[in-house]
Amino acid sequence: MSHETTETWLTQEAFDRRSAELEQLAGAGRTEIAKKIEAAREEGDLKENGGYHAAKEEQGKIEARIRVLTELLRHAKVGEAPQSTGIVQSGTVVTATILGDESVFLLGSREIVGEDSDLDVYSEGSPLGTAILGHKVGDTTSYVAPNGKEITVHIVKVETYIP
Repeated sequence: MSHETTETWLTQEAFDRRSAELEQLAGAGRTEIAKKIEAAREEGDLKENGGYHAAKEEQGKIEARIRVLTELLRHAKVGEAPQSTGIVQSGTVVTATILGDESVFLLGSREIVGEDSDLDVYSEGSPLGTAILGHKVGDTTSYVAPNGKEITVHIVKVETYIP
């Protein structure tokens, strides 16, 4: 089974924000959790040591986030948002009618938008993202939701993302 990695578009600000997060986690974050694990280990019996298990779980989460960020940054295309040509592509804001309701969302990585943004984000690999990628304004397409229902999507507008 081939594992295809897609290029992810990021603004310079998003790239810098995630680079700083990775640097912090890989440096101080790892050092701090190692100290917590060592301190908890010194408390004795590891089987019943809640602090040790919590620290090991936190370490697992840190390492998983480091892997996600490393992969994201390795395949990031940094720069201005792709200019909308009316065709759905990564980094564009899409207005679509889904099950009769109009939705506005960014197609791309959640890492693009800041924590304070209320813009919904769908990845290109999601069922919705896969269904609409490459379609143009006026197109109607559909995808099968995880619950097995077929969902119709009508592309109303495709705009350039402005952070």
